[in-house]
Amino acid sequence: MAKTNLVAFCSGVLFSIGLGISGMTQPQKVIGFLDVFGAWDPSLTFVMVGGIISYLILQFAIQRRFPTPVLASEFQIPTRKNIDRNLMLGALLFGVGWGLGGYCPGPALTSLGSGSMSAVLFVVAMGVGMFLADRVIAPILAPG
Repeated sequence: MAKTNLVAFCSGVLFSIGLGISGMTQPQKVIGFLDVFGAWDPSLTFVMVGGIISYLILQFAIQRRFPTPVLASEFQIPTRKNIDRNLMLGALLFGVGWGLGGYCPGPALTSLGSGSMSAVLFVVAMGVGMFLADRVIAPILAPG
C-alpha cells in the first residue's frame, strides 16, 4: 500500500509539473485554445497530441511486457463502450465549465499552489458539484 501511494504521489507531481510547463494551468491560454473561431491559440494542441502519443506508446509497451501491473492484481481497463444520456450530459457540462472557467480538474488542483483565487473558487465549486452529482443527481437518474 505504501508503494502504491508513493507511485501515485510521484505520478501526480510529475503530472502537475507537466501541466505547469505546458500552460494548462493558465485559464487564459486554455480559453484561447478553445476560441477556435476567434483568437485561437493552437499551442495546446501539441500538449494534447504529445499526451495521446506517449499514452499509446507506454500503454502498449507496458501491457505487452507485463501480464499484470507491478503494484496491482490486474490492469483496470474500461469495458463499457456505450454512449448514454448521462455520459453525454456529463461531457456537455464538463465542456461548458472548461470553456467558461478555463480550468479542468487537474490543472485547477495544480493551480491551487499558486494561491489564485479563481482556482480556489473553481475547486470549491467543483467539489460542491461533485457532492451534488453523487448525492442528489445520481439517485434521480438511477434506473429503477
